[in-house]
Amino acid sequence: MTDLTHFDADGKAIMVDVGDKDTTRRIAVARGEVTMQRETLARILDRRVEKGDVFGVARLAGIMAAKKTSELIPLCHPLAISSVTVEFSPDPATGRVEIEATVKVNGPTGVEMEALTAVSVAALTIYDMCKAADKAMIIGRIRLAEKSGGRSGHFLNPTEGAR
Repeated sequence: MTDLTHFDADGKAIMVDVGDKDTTRRIAVARGEVTMQRETLARILDRRVEKGDVFGVARLAGIMAAKKTSELIPLCHPLAISSVTVEFSPDPATGRVEIEATVKVNGPTGVEMEALTAVSVAALTIYDMCKAADKAMIIGRIRLAEKSGGRSGHFLNPTEGAR
């Protein structure tokens, strides 16, 4: 197992110094899902949710969240993100919506937390916009699906192999 880098020799939390790391192209893909009643998803797809375009608002919320990650996660570095996409794959038969965020940067540190934050906030936004109709929605399976760049190279989450 790799040593944890966010602690000093005394066990105090620190922000890792990335000043000497090479700038490389870094990409992270995160996924998660929201499960809801099929009727709730039908209302989203038919644009019958009173608060508006659920996926449109959730997409913007995810993008904004990725850009604000360093303000939310204490030891994350502020990054000049070059791209954020947030996509939704609804399955009307099951009432499940998969969310996928892809974040890109040319920098000295990765964007895994930005991608995970984008998915999390997009899911929370779906919940917020639909909670009047369906308080039992479940947000889950938020995970890093894949990343590339940097010293550790390419990572593909083993749980993504069946995709």
